[in-house]
Amino acid sequence: MKTPVLPHPDPDRLAALDHEALLAALHQRVEAAWRLCREVHPGLPRPRVWCDLRGKSAGQAHFGRGGLRFNPVLLAENREAFLVEVVPHEMAHWLVQHLDDGHLARPHGREWQTVMRRLFGLEPRTTHRFDTHRASPAPHRYRCACREHGFTARRHALARRGHRYRCRHCAQTLVYLGRTMPENGS
Repeated sequence: MKTPVLPHPDPDRLAALDHEALLAALHQRVEAAWRLCREVHPGLPRPRVWCDLRGKSAGQAHFGRGGLRFNPVLLAENREAFLVEVVPHEMAHWLVQHLDDGHLARPHGREWQTVMRRLFGLEPRTTHRFDTHRASPAPHRYRCACREHGFTARRHALARRGHRYRCRHCAQTLVYLGRTMPENGS
């Protein structure tokens, strides 16, 4: 395995960045990854960048919108790993999709893995290992026979409208317990 091709960001510098400067660093990293991809595919269009992704996903190559979406909460909490791993991960998707037969490739298939290894010099990991608690809060508590489950506001609303959820382990219907108290009293 070769070393990562994109320069490794300075963790101390990243830690000192405010929100706007961190977003600028994200855009710079996307630009650097895009320029690297253009060395092997000169016709690759520049992706637009949004920081509007919510939930547990760190990033998403969104071909319909023509760009890359990133989760601002996970970016802020995992600055170095996000820039080193997530940006190349999504840019690899962007590159593979724009190859001649890219629309036929599996999302994390051979082509994507090759881009991650050979172009970015990274081990192709399909999922991140970030703590998603604050990025994807599940304040509504439900219970079955074997454990407690956290529901997001959307899933809780569906349950309140009559949708029944069962535990995947014990198959018992989940019962609403109430809300989890927010941290810091907010």
